[in-house]
Amino acid sequence: MTSDSTTADDIDPQLAAVREHVAEYVDRTVRMRRTIHRRPALGNELPAPQEVVLAELDALPIAVPTHETTSGVVGLLEGTRPGPTVLLRGDMDALPMPEDTGLDFASEIDGAMHACGHDTHTAMLAGAARVLSERRDEIAGRVLFMFQPGEEGHHGARFMLDEGMLDVPPMSDGTASPVTSAFAIHITSAAPSGWFATRAGPVMASADTVRITVTGKGGHASEPFRALDPVPVACEIVQAIQSMITRRIDVFDPAVVTIARIRAGTTDNVIPETAEILGTIRAVSESTRSDVHAGLRRGAEGVGSAHECDIDVDIELGYPVTVNDDDFSSFALDLASEVASASDGAAVRLPNPVMGAEDFSYVLDERPGSMVFLGGTPHDADLATAAPNHSNRVFFDEGAMPRGVELYTMVALRQLSSS
Repeated sequence: MTSDSTTADDIDPQLAAVREHVAEYVDRTVRMRRTIHRRPALGNELPAPQEVVLAELDALPIAVPTHETTSGVVGLLEGTRPGPTVLLRGDMDALPMPEDTGLDFASEIDGAMHACGHDTHTAMLAGAARVLSERRDEIAGRVLFMFQPGEEGHHGARFMLDEGMLDVPPMSDGTASPVTSAFAIHITSAAPSGWFATRAGPVMASADTVRITVTGKGGHASEPFRALDPVPVACEIVQAIQSMITRRIDVFDPAVVTIARIRAGTTDNVIPETAEILGTIRAVSESTRSDVHAGLRRGAEGVGSAHECDIDVDIELGYPVTVNDDDFSSFALDLASEVASASDGAAVRLPNPVMGAEDFSYVLDERPGSMVFLGGTPHDADLATAAPNHSNRVFFDEGAMPRGVELYTMVALRQLSSS
């Protein structure tokens, strides 16, 4: 933990001014969040949230090109003096699941819910865009606002990067202003409302999908000796995977392989020809990620060979490891401590990475920066029993959102100070 008890007189004057400024737009920010929450959209095509974002940026002095391959929106705010460009990211997409929160502003779209809090991210970033637009005279350089779709497994950030999002033009006076750093906030139910948490180095895991098809020979269930049953072979492969993870992977550079589905057969008296294994692979270093991929292939093929079954291992690459820059994460954690302490909160240095994954990893592969978690569970709730992110009952305290707007704003102002 990095924060101390802080009185109003101890608050940095710039932060105090920003806090007052943010407070002017709290109701507007919350209304925007609820509008997006009611009308969630999935994947890379998000017409409803995109429309809300464009309307919110419309009256601001921000150049707003949209992207061609997705519903992504990029806003570019120019300060009054030359300097670099800082990227701030917020994601807009929801999850394909029902909502059972009972909120007055619950999802009105069947089978879609903002269960990961991206509606809060979008609204907080838009709030920061408004505040920063009205504080342009404090900015030496530019702020690039990245409103991205498709974070939930659809690689939205990668599409925006491929379209040249980081290839920003010079400032209006012709001064070069490259994107030099990137920052994102992710709300979480695993921390108290208004608290922050992050760490240097790996902060979130890679996420890949493994599909293993075991092919044997079908037959009558009463005569397994005349068939080649793939089901026990599939079960043996699953057990081999668990042994490989616990015995071959360094505990201090961990990986998780969860087999979430085994599918085979149609009825009780038929031995099927094939069995399919489906799972997820998580790692916090690229070297361990590669070792696990090789181990999965080697183990599955070895077990299959022992039983004379054909094995096909298909590994679909997902998001890479999300790696925070050491210097930027220290800067962000110190700044988060200031913001949190001014509200009797705290900023915590995470001891270990989170095994969830993020496509902000693509951005951090290109530019140094950091992702910071913002707590969203009310202080009167039990963190141990609070519904987690991705739950149909998850609840994020809107009282945390002003702290997120403040941190977005202060990251840009501190990075782009001319003093």
